[in-house]
Amino acid sequence: MRSKYLKWVAGIIALLILLGTSVLLAFSIGEVNFSIPELIEIFRNKTGIEYTIVSSIRFPRILLGFSVGGALSLAGVILQGVYRNPLVEPYTLGISGGAALGVAITIVFSLNSTFGVYMLPFSGFLGAICTIFIVYFLAVSKNRFNINKMLLIGVMISFIASSTMMFLLSTTTAENLHSIVFWVMGSLDEPDMFLVKSVFYASITGLCITYLFANPLNALRLGESKAKHLGVNTNFTIRVLFIIASLLTGISVAVAGVIGFVGLIIPHLLRIIIGSDFRVLLISSFLGGSIFVILCDVISRTIIAPNELPIGVITGMIGGLVFIVVLSKLKFNIR
Repeated sequence: MRSKYLKWVAGIIALLILLGTSVLLAFSIGEVNFSIPELIEIFRNKTGIEYTIVSSIRFPRILLGFSVGGALSLAGVILQGVYRNPLVEPYTLGISGGAALGVAITIVFSLNSTFGVYMLPFSGFLGAICTIFIVYFLAVSKNRFNINKMLLIGVMISFIASSTMMFLLSTTTAENLHSIVFWVMGSLDEPDMFLVKSVFYASITGLCITYLFANPLNALRLGESKAKHLGVNTNFTIRVLFIIASLLTGISVAVAGVIGFVGLIIPHLLRIIIGSDFRVLLISSFLGGSIFVILCDVISRTIIAPNELPIGVITGMIGGLVFIVVLSKLKFNIR
């Protein structure tokens, strides 16, 4: 038992070190590179163009990457625990599709020009919320959740949203087409600190609330019936966790676009490395997702500098390759 806790502590410390290293790399690397002594001097003086680059351009991206990566990975580990299905991720339930459709409608009908800069993230979040309500109410039968029904409804809504998106893309202008495609592929280039801070506070709040359900999640690994025998209110637990995971995904997608594979591959890797106990898996997945997204953002803005790749391209390529390697080596089992 003691060795297990030591492994947990060592794993969390290692992730914190990796997080610090990734943040340092994100501050240092870009169109203008800074050494560590130069960074220290920049933060000490707080003047000049160098400080503007670090504080106004790179810091918001790092904070947003930390928040979005943590939120998506946390949502993934929650949904995999609730559904007891290793292939479930935040986008499986159609939440990202609903958000993307909301943004596409806003761009096509120029609502962002009419109602201001916050219309795009608002429409994305509204689309995600609408998807959540549809999946939620269609999956409830006699005041009880039907897990399998919820999953199938989410997949079908995702297909419907994608088809509607294709229709809008085929009928809109080239300028709107470019804007929609670029948003769908994801980006951390969000200068508005209000939106960045909103995602940060939402992700931290979601992590804290989810920790209250660590033991019920462990019980759900045994199945709903056995969890009930252990005293877990499964209906309430599944409801709350589904809403938390959906809101985390919705606000992340609304601000940063669709960034795939974070909620699928990171929980699997951390489950293999640290263990499947949700008392450690929740925080480790949050940190792991943050590290992954921050590093992918560094790659996306430097690999073809001075141009920038959408971060969703990088997360998809790296996440897909890692998933295939893990799938070929190990059996997936969330229990």
